[in-house]
This record gives sequence, C-alpha cells and structure tokens, in this order.
Amino acid sequence: MTSTFNDLPRPIHPPHVLVVDDDLNIRVALQEYLTRNGMRVTTLANGHALLETVDREAADLVLLDVRMPGENGMMLVQALRSRTAVPVMFVTGIGEEADRVMGLELGADDYVTKPFHPGELLARIHSVLRRYRKPPDRVGRDDELRAYRFSGWELNMRTRKLSSPDGRKIELANLEFSLLAGLCSSAQRVLSRAQLISLSRLHDVGIYDRTVDVQILRLRRKIESDPTRPQLIVTERGAGYIFVPVVETLY
Repeated sequence: MTSTFNDLPRPIHPPHVLVVDDDLNIRVALQEYLTRNGMRVTTLANGHALLETVDREAADLVLLDVRMPGENGMMLVQALRSRTAVPVMFVTGIGEEADRVMGLELGADDYVTKPFHPGELLARIHSVLRRYRKPPDRVGRDDELRAYRFSGWELNMRTRKLSSPDGRKIELANLEFSLLAGLCSSAQRVLSRAQLISLSRLHDVGIYDRTVDVQILRLRRKIESDPTRPQLIVTERGAGYIFVPVVETLY
C-alpha cells in the first residue's frame, strides 16, 4: 500500500517537536511514538519549561496541553507568540467547541482532543509541518530567523550556539559564528572572501582576506569529519569558498 505521506517533502533533518503535558505517561507515549516516526522530541512538564526552551532552542512544532496545574494553555500560546512563530497544536481532553474556537483564534494551528488515534495525530502533525516548512529559496525577515540546519548540524541564531549531529554544543568565537552564518545564508554558491566579509557583516571590525582564511580553517576543525579533506566548506581555487550542504532555515 502506498503511504499517505509520499507527497510530503522529505525533511533533511528530523523535525524537533516539543511535547508539553503535565501527565508523564502521555509525555512518554508521545515521545516514543513520534521518535519511531522520525522526529526528535523534547518533553516538558509545564509552561515555564516551555518558554525557557524556546528561548534557547529552535523547534518545529509545539504539542501543548490546554490545562495543566496552575497554568492555562491559551495564555501560554500568547506568551509563545511574543517569542517565536513556531506552530502550536493543542492536544487536550477538553473538546468543547468554544475552547476549540478560542484556541485557534489565539494562534494555535490545530486542536486535537484526547483520546486520539496516533495515526490521526501524526497526519495532523505532518499537515502543520508541511504548511510551515519553507523552501530553501524563500527568504524571511532576518529578525525572525531562529536557526540554520545543515548535514545534521544546527546553528541557533538567537543563542549563537552550534549543535553537532550527536547533540553536543560547540562553542564558536564571534568571528567563527558570523562566518558560518554567512556561509549558511548563501549555501551552494561560490563566495569570494570579500563577499563572505559582506555576508557576515564584518566590514567594520578589521577583517581581511587572510583573516577569513584563518577563520575558515578553525571552522573546518569544528564541523568537518576530516578538516584536511573538507566536505562542507570547500575551497574553490582562485575564487573563494563554497558551502556545499543543503541548508534549511527555521523562522
């Protein structure tokens, strides 16, 4: 039988889903199910943890319970919207029509009532992700950009941190961060050293061609499996550099 999701664009990186529910059993069940279906899942027990997490990590979707002890999911959506444009799905036992309408009006992208069929939940998640997934050539506002993803790596533009494919946090010096962000913004294009300086917005800090070369070497030591044979940041002799991987942008 042909999968109902064959028409979906395949994500280069697993979508990062935040599951927020005060019920441990629900958190564990959703984490196991979504992980089996190719997603990266972070579980959180309350709204405070949710807001802290979105301030430091890029996520693709939030699954949020409406009513948790001492908290209101409706208010949490409003707090989220002041921080990020990440899509939100309510997953709740409250099935009243008025609550459903209010949730959607406050900015939720979907509303699923418990108990639900896992397959239906997965279909709805795919639908929301498909609506929000931006093609590589679609450009958003710089101040809305949350992260770049490439080859399993994630460069968080808000925390200025780099995460490796195995989840390690890699410290970047300011110049390294700026150059990597510049490379990500113009992936798969040959960039001269002057263009890299411009893209990295380093005009006023005394950056020269030789400095770019040094910073590229340092970046390679941090992100290349073999820095002597780079596969991500490749030298185009006589022209500059090309950032080879396909880059996804998260807004």
